Amino acid sequence: MFSKTLFSMRMKRAHIISIGNELLIGDTINTNAAFIGQTLTHLGVAIEQVFTIPDDYSLIKRRISSSLEHADVTIVTGGLGPTHDDITKKVVSEIFGSKLVQNERVLNHIKKIFFDRGFTLSPSNIEQAAVPDVCDVLYNEQGTAPGMWFEKENHYLAVLPGVPYEMKYLMEKRVIPKLKSLYTDLNIRVTDYLKTAGIPESTLSDLIGNLEEYTNNGVGVAYLPNPGGVTIRLSADGTTAEQAEKKLLKLRKMVYKKSGDFIFAKQRDKNLAEVVGAILSEKKLTLAVAESCTGGMLANELTNITGSSAYMLGGVVAYSNSAKSAMLSVDAELINQFGAVSKPVALEMAKNAAQKFGADIGISTTGIAGPGGGTAEKPVGTVWIGFYLEGENFALKTVFTNNRLVNKQRTVMVALETVRRRLLGIKTYPYELKPHFS
Repeated sequence: MFSKTLFSMRMKRAHIISIGNELLIGDTINTNAAFIGQTLTHLGVAIEQVFTIPDDYSLIKRRISSSLEHADVTIVTGGLGPTHDDITKKVVSEIFGSKLVQNERVLNHIKKIFFDRGFTLSPSNIEQAAVPDVCDVLYNEQGTAPGMWFEKENHYLAVLPGVPYEMKYLMEKRVIPKLKSLYTDLNIRVTDYLKTAGIPESTLSDLIGNLEEYTNNGVGVAYLPNPGGVTIRLSADGTTAEQAEKKLLKLRKMVYKKSGDFIFAKQRDKNLAEVVGAILSEKKLTLAVAESCTGGMLANELTNITGSSAYMLGGVVAYSNSAKSAMLSVDAELINQFGAVSKPVALEMAKNAAQKFGADIGISTTGIAGPGGGTAEKPVGTVWIGFYLEGENFALKTVFTNNRLVNKQRTVMVALETVRRRLLGIKTYPYELKPHFS
């Protein structure tokens, strides 16, 4: 139900340094800094500053040297590849007054990768096996660039590849175990991540109300919104997990009492499609989808889950009006009379999808995703979501935003959240929407 976070009585301070011109100009989104920040925060290390700098020798040297003086932990990513602009290793070697030496274990690993893939090993790849002679090598089974670990007067520096999945592997398998073994004066933080759907952040906050009497003595709360919903983060500190859990209990009970119907998961990494899939599996129900405005996004979410073949029978992306008629047997007269974005069409799409695939549940989406195509009667963001569920054929109408991707994401979330609520017997609908029955 809750996660445990370790933290020092004197919070350690961390700097995160991301290196790469591509990060500064926006060619690559810096997801590394976000992951490292989350990971260190859960460990109890305070993120003091985050830097993004170019592939410039003097800037890299100045930034890392400064962090070595002012922080307890520094995590650097980027600049360890085989190309001419990958200079991070040379910089840290100079900072620590070391020389580069070839590491046979790393070299053998690189050779094996190239042999297995049938590639020719280049001199620049061989150079990746050279590491500063004063570092602990962080062996990287996920790629060719090893990580490096340095210590200087009780300051710890980890230098990691910029490739996200390689960085994540080294953080989880190498860096975090080292930090836990070094910082042994650790306390306990208990954290709940309560994920909600079907309610905006402001409405959720008003529903729960003032929390001042609950948030003291190391107990905290935060609202974390995103296009798919709002996560409520509850946390409490204590010398033991039991003590922290006891401090959090009163706040947790109150939050559940006020907003329990909207909470679909208690784990940060759990998504709504997983939850709906688990309910469908438990109830031995099957589902089919008919998508227009979401373009397959709903089916993609459902089939991203391992074991989804047990309940997901199939789907149709019927984008054009003719496809709706040909593939889903939607009466062309309905489309001519009411338009493709309408209650009658959404109802037909959902019911016919269920019947054509032999599923217990059918879901349809038809709307104006934008940013163009809207009218005064049907503005951009207008979406009808149809359902054939428990013998009932009904549809929900909503108007979202002018952002095409956000509209698609929110349509998927409303569709899944509606199914979750109906199957669990929750009487309300997402966003206070009212069902329109056939």
